[in-house]
Amino acid sequence: MNVKNIRLINFRNYHNISVEFNKNINIFIGKNAQGKTNLLEAIHMCSAGKSFRSNRDKEIINFEKDEAYIGTDVETKIYDKFVELKLNREKSKIIRINKIEIKNLKELDTSLSVVVFRPDDLKLVKDGPNERRSFLDQGISQIKPVYNYNINRYNKILFQRNNLLKSCRLNRKQISLLDVFDVQISKIGASIVLERHKFIDELSKNCKAIHNKLTSNKEDLIVKYHSNIPILKTKDEIEKQYYSMLKNNLNLDIENGTSQIGPHRDDILFYINGKEVKTFGSQGQQRTLVLTLKLSEVDLIKKEKDSYPVVLLDDVFSELDDERRKYLTKYFNEMQVFITATDAADIKSIENYNKSIYYIENGKIYKRS
Repeated sequence: MNVKNIRLINFRNYHNISVEFNKNINIFIGKNAQGKTNLLEAIHMCSAGKSFRSNRDKEIINFEKDEAYIGTDVETKIYDKFVELKLNREKSKIIRINKIEIKNLKELDTSLSVVVFRPDDLKLVKDGPNERRSFLDQGISQIKPVYNYNINRYNKILFQRNNLLKSCRLNRKQISLLDVFDVQISKIGASIVLERHKFIDELSKNCKAIHNKLTSNKEDLIVKYHSNIPILKTKDEIEKQYYSMLKNNLNLDIENGTSQIGPHRDDILFYINGKEVKTFGSQGQQRTLVLTLKLSEVDLIKKEKDSYPVVLLDDVFSELDDERRKYLTKYFNEMQVFITATDAADIKSIENYNKSIYYIENGKIYKRS
């Protein structure tokens, strides 16, 4: 799959631009704050329907305007799709595929999968479990779109259950109402836990092989899924166990006013040569681990969809040594890649590959002839 072009109107610092893209490597060079990451953000929104930088669509609209527009042609092995997003400060965003408006993100199917590499991806290792759950959720959603619907449903039910738990502290008669939420949340939660377990199982196998290559077989990487719900043989068994755990933990949940059991407490643990990376890993090991995770995600999408995702590299090459730059360049030669850089020296390893180079300055894009 690949993104053939993009049209942006009043999207962040882009007023009105149209760009045609190379099917292989696209390089965008410019100083900081000129719009490089904004362009990658727009491509990502054509895949996910939302930004990887902000949860507020209003922040994406140029501050002098009330509306913004993104349009792109996506090419797949079977057919093409024209994806459009229209953002408005006063209304909900509109998403159209081949001119047909979708009702909600549950119906979103752009056929475009995207994997993003960013310098702050180190948060995956260094920060709290929420970062790692987000990585899980985004990765699985690209392979199984229904998973994103389940996550949204789960979060809504969890919010309602937590509110009821707080009410039960004041009025114990309301406890009977909790069973309605417990039945729902255990059913959806079991599906989420099962999908996460399957994803991590496949991811772990890929990570082990890729990390060995990146470290010349000096480091053995193990990736583990950590959940407070036991992983049993079937979804029904997990659901029953989850429901039982909610009942057993009910008094403690009421006392704390929050649900302490469920996939919202999940985490991923990383071990290099038997030591947990978050606590004992060096900065270099953590960077290599993140690179391994992203490359593994690319492979999983290719395996599931029989097509590589589009890869967005936001100022990543400057963070890598020459050996890893060469590895990345060779690895990405079979897919469409968008690379941003502040210095042309950072992308010397790409000199002999099929590519297009663009310069970005103050929201304007110039293709190098």
